[in-house]
Amino acid sequence: PPKRWSSLSLSFWFFVLLLVVSLFQVDWPDRSVNIWQQALRFFGAFFPPDLSILPQVLRALWETVQIATIATAAGALLSFGFALLASKGVAPGGLVIPTRMALNAIRTLPSLLWALFAVALMGANTLAGIAALTFYAAGYLGKFFSETFEAADFRAARSLRRAGASRWQAMQYGLWPSLRPQLWSQILWMLEYNIRSASIIGYVGAGGIGLQLLRYQEFGQWDRFATVLICIFAVVVGLDVLSSRIRRRLTEESRR
Repeated sequence: PPKRWSSLSLSFWFFVLLLVVSLFQVDWPDRSVNIWQQALRFFGAFFPPDLSILPQVLRALWETVQIATIATAAGALLSFGFALLASKGVAPGGLVIPTRMALNAIRTLPSLLWALFAVALMGANTLAGIAALTFYAAGYLGKFFSETFEAADFRAARSLRRAGASRWQAMQYGLWPSLRPQLWSQILWMLEYNIRSASIIGYVGAGGIGLQLLRYQEFGQWDRFATVLICIFAVVVGLDVLSSRIRRRLTEESRR
């Protein structure tokens, strides 16, 4: 439709204008600085990685995975309540908009800021990291779950209710089988995200492997820094492959 194309054109040219203005106004570094030479020297210090610290890195990485897992589970539990209150047709109309605004507010702050708040309240420990990522996960999963609930097909559940089933039985057999693959897929995505975030929030004292990254950075031990990065990369890639296979299997099962 013409209106759609005009909106697309307007947004495109606004982006182009913003890009041009930014290119001219950004404070670019002095051209006399040899950025490529500095980059080669910097990344050259990463090799060879110092594998002597591998045992302690793996212990810290395991703590990071534990933080992310607990936070994802706690965030998912909180999200169910938020999602029910934020779903049109499920919650009373007066609660939908305030709940959605609360979820938007939670997502507005990055996980690192939530970690700063948690450390200020609870001190520099693992619990602060769990609390920060729990709130952040609740903000995202609450949004995802509410959209899933709104798009759900309630006809099977209503039929079971008319046939004499209890509300719980109607939810368990008429609604949950269709919701489970989507909800579990969203939880797995959040777990991936939380593991990456848990690797960073240690910079502010919220536990996990980020503390080691900070220590090696401060002392310029880039070969050890590289070892930590390689371990984080391996865990994230492995989890991504595993969760992708699980999500694909769940999608196939839901279509049968």
